[in-house]
Amino acid sequence: MDTKIGSLDTCRPTSNDMINPTNGAVAAIQSSVSPTMINASESTLGRHLARRLVQIGVTDVFSVPGDFNLTLLDHLIAEPELNLVGCCNELNAGYAADGYARSRGVGACVVTFTVGGLSVLNAIAGAYSENLPVICIVGGPNSNDYGTNRILHHTIGLPDFSQELACFQTVTCFQAVVNNLEDAHELIDTAISTALKESKPVYISISCNLSAIPHPTFSREPVPFSLTPKLSNKLGLEAAVEAAAEFLNKAVKPVLVGGPKLRPAHAGEAFVELADASGYALAIMPSAKGLVPEHHPHFIGTYWGAVSTAFCAEIVESADAYLFAGPIFNDYSSVGYSLLLKKEKAIIVQPDRVVIANGPAFGCILMKDFLSALAKRLKCNTTAYDNYHRIFVPEGQPLRGAPKEPLRVNVLFQHIQKMLSSETAVIAETGDSWFNCQKLKLPRGCGYEFQMQYGSIGWSVGATLGYAQAVPEKRVISFIGDGSFQVTAQDVSTMLRCGQKTIIFLINNGGYTIEVEIHDGPYNVIKNWNYTGLVDAIHNGEGKCWTAKVFCEEDLVEAIETATGSKKDSLCFIEVIAHKDDTSKELLEWGSRVSAANSRPKTNPLIVTSGGSHQRRAKEQSAQQRWSYSKGTSFKMD
Repeated sequence: MDTKIGSLDTCRPTSNDMINPTNGAVAAIQSSVSPTMINASESTLGRHLARRLVQIGVTDVFSVPGDFNLTLLDHLIAEPELNLVGCCNELNAGYAADGYARSRGVGACVVTFTVGGLSVLNAIAGAYSENLPVICIVGGPNSNDYGTNRILHHTIGLPDFSQELACFQTVTCFQAVVNNLEDAHELIDTAISTALKESKPVYISISCNLSAIPHPTFSREPVPFSLTPKLSNKLGLEAAVEAAAEFLNKAVKPVLVGGPKLRPAHAGEAFVELADASGYALAIMPSAKGLVPEHHPHFIGTYWGAVSTAFCAEIVESADAYLFAGPIFNDYSSVGYSLLLKKEKAIIVQPDRVVIANGPAFGCILMKDFLSALAKRLKCNTTAYDNYHRIFVPEGQPLRGAPKEPLRVNVLFQHIQKMLSSETAVIAETGDSWFNCQKLKLPRGCGYEFQMQYGSIGWSVGATLGYAQAVPEKRVISFIGDGSFQVTAQDVSTMLRCGQKTIIFLINNGGYTIEVEIHDGPYNVIKNWNYTGLVDAIHNGEGKCWTAKVFCEEDLVEAIETATGSKKDSLCFIEVIAHKDDTSKELLEWGSRVSAANSRPKTNPLIVTSGGSHQRRAKEQSAQQRWSYSKGTSFKMD
């Protein structure tokens, strides 16, 4: 049975009683576990929390100090296996925990009450949207202040301390307010185990005066989490597999498409098993890039409607059956709701539910169980892949530039492709980097991350920090637009302090290019910075850092040779000067379609009368708005 947390396979169970900490509820602890007694000075709430974090695979915590969390930070630092990474602001600390969780399977950040909590909130919302277990820890008010009429600093000036909690309730799956020691152990353990089994962030507030107080419940080393796996309903699983196999086996040219929820469902291996057994053409949704091996013999690329990789959309949309594993159909992934898919041809597999065409639907079925079982029931059918192979024409090379000609973005990414290996990972910022990086062909073992569902500009700086900290053996290559970089640039400083060897490509094209292609205006133009000068100033002679400004292909070649050669152990920052209108063709197409979706005119609401035809028409219209498949119209899913 799987004993790893998320994608981390270096976190080994400390006894044979720990089972699958990625799913399920807390199970009874076996009697064979005999935790070690610890001395009174270490039997504190703060040390218990630190030991729990280490136990689940968190060895780095991203933090910003504030007077409500200082004592807690002392106790986290005291844990020898835990490294505290101080960030420049709370937003970046949250983004770093997000990036860390993408590699390790779980991440953590620590901030102070309200001013810190509300600053990190946006990053936690992003982690929630991307199904990442992030432990967000907040140093809270003194326990004696709860229930009084005292007004505290760092608040909005009311004696009620619940404003921060109310904000976190919508973007976390569990909230624990620890303001007494009697239930602290239970609340902390419940919060952490809930984050692991739900693959969502949790919120833990700890009163500032409690972290250093010993308590009998913390007098032993924490018993290893024993999280029972969620189980599929056996009869439902058999029925779903039988119905799906019948549906797919009678299809002429079925295809498979992987979606982003393969990650929280821990179903990547099962999906590949299904692809191996079925022989179907295998595609991914853009937000699933990096979750499915692109070296698979039947891989045909990214399915993204009108901006899919070459010949992929034609194969998917002409199929007579398609299985989507863990999809998210939003306005971005559906290119303004313009996917040419039909409901009656689709099997939609979510982490715990399967829907076949117009019905039936099966609940209480785990995706990985369903995919593995289905793999044993499908006939091998390579028709769709054979069609792809038949029509595929290799992409042409970018036009060769004249000597010292201004660098074009498509030339840049031609050189980037050659840099990728099993020892690298790609981080793509929101913007044109989405589209350019989608076209990269990932070699075996090359990591890839971007934030498509939430799409918060500036995410990549913190995420790069966190991801690189989680896997120091890989060299992270980040692609960040100038507009996004201006939001979160400060934590390049933290990368240097941590000795990271990331390569950052800063694409300087003078503004918010992705917004330009959706709706242009003077607000999309930003003040130009001397970006390499800024990073040099941040470097300030401390740590290993090298910067370069690139204007042409000759400059780029030289910069890459230096970054991967003599400066391979340094953080390398390469500013690429690009024309403001030098965008991928995919962004141009995608932007126009998303713009059209955003600017749809308001429809007149129906007048509903009780019990009459108007009420039926309103219900029918509502259903049509949720699902639009027929006759080549858009594919939409709540």
